[in-house]
Amino acid sequence: MAVLREVHDADGYPLTWPADPARWLTPAGLLDAWVAMDGHGAILGHVLLARTEQAAGPVAEVGRLFVAPQARRQAVGRRLVEHALIVADDQRMPLVLEVVDGDSAASAMYEATGWRLTHISTADWTGPNGEAVRLRHYRSPIGSADA
Repeated sequence: MAVLREVHDADGYPLTWPADPARWLTPAGLLDAWVAMDGHGAILGHVLLARTEQAAGPVAEVGRLFVAPQARRQAVGRRLVEHALIVADDQRMPLVLEVVDGDSAASAMYEATGWRLTHISTADWTGPNGEAVRLRHYRSPIGSADA
């Protein structure tokens, strides 16, 4: 929770601090979650996969991806997402994710690594001031997601 708090304070992610951060990190449909750690056991980043239903059937969704501010620019986030890609492909599940519209760094990273923007929607939750939040939806560049 300490790293998540650092990320929230530095970047505003998540947009609204959850009432129960541990529960936020274990959403419904959770398939698995991973942390990246340094050689001393300090947590550098986190990502999870959750099963969700879409019109075409079940998909694995990348979520709760964050990297500690001191671990940025070390490919921690990219390695966590690559691991999620491998696991989702092993389970023969298409992989998707969503990014808050306006998070240009995250969108740029995904688009540079081949993720395809499929659509933009309005979230069913609001930002910290009650404002509507727009989401950019992406589909995995490899594996079962191309089927």
